[in-house]
Amino acid sequence: MAIDRAEVERIAELARLEIPEGQIERTAAELSAVLEFVTALKRLDLSGCEPTTFAAPESALREDRLDERRLDADRALAAAPEAEAGFFLVPPIVENVNP
Repeated sequence: MAIDRAEVERIAELARLEIPEGQIERTAAELSAVLEFVTALKRLDLSGCEPTTFAAPESALREDRLDERRLDADRALAAAPEAEAGFFLVPPIVENVNP
């Protein structure tokens, strides 16, 4: 199934994506390739194949332990443009909708 330019524009509008004008044809080709791959998967004969799970139920769980790569608050805030009382300061992004 081929995706055309109009479909890409409609999908982008529904998903609220901005696709540059020069990328629409490329995006159409890439989406068409994905759909062709899914169609090829649907044609596979999987009769007799049992569903599998991600991990075998008898596999051992990992041991819970502290990850040494974590940043402490002071190091994380050191690179922040603005911080106060241990928190990042960011500009408000929601306007007052009930004046």
